[in-house]
Amino acid sequence: MKRNYFFKAPILALACFIHQYSSAQAVDESFIRKLDNEERLAVLRNDSVALFTKYWSPDMIVNTPANIAGTVEGTKKHVRDGKLDYAVFDRDIEKISILDNVAIVMGLETLKPQGKSDNVGKTVKRRFTNIWMKQKGVWRLVARQATIIAVL
Repeated sequence: MKRNYFFKAPILALACFIHQYSSAQAVDESFIRKLDNEERLAVLRNDSVALFTKYWSPDMIVNTPANIAGTVEGTKKHVRDGKLDYAVFDRDIEKISILDNVAIVMGLETLKPQGKSDNVGKTVKRRFTNIWMKQKGVWRLVARQATIIAVL
């Protein structure tokens, strides 16, 4: 009997650890999914205050759909100039991976630009990657990539 106990105890401990880790991962993924959606909604509403102070890191880098690598300052200028103006902006998250204090979100975006944006009146589909980092207890978007795959 005792011998059987010594084999079961490590397995039980490992099972508890895996359950605890996977539960923590699920909570973090749910939070990141919510945060990413809030950022999307702030873009849709042209809420520059939320974007600049709550979601985007001051050090954010961007690989834009125009195939230009830039900084958050360039993206802020596009927001201020009305070039990130969408009548529709949907995001279908296909995968979230969390590695310590970094969350990687990937999927498909569908948008309908309006105003001074490129492709006004058309439907644009693009692949995206958002990289969030938790620094000093706060999650911020530190890098973003978007590639247009279709303009319909």
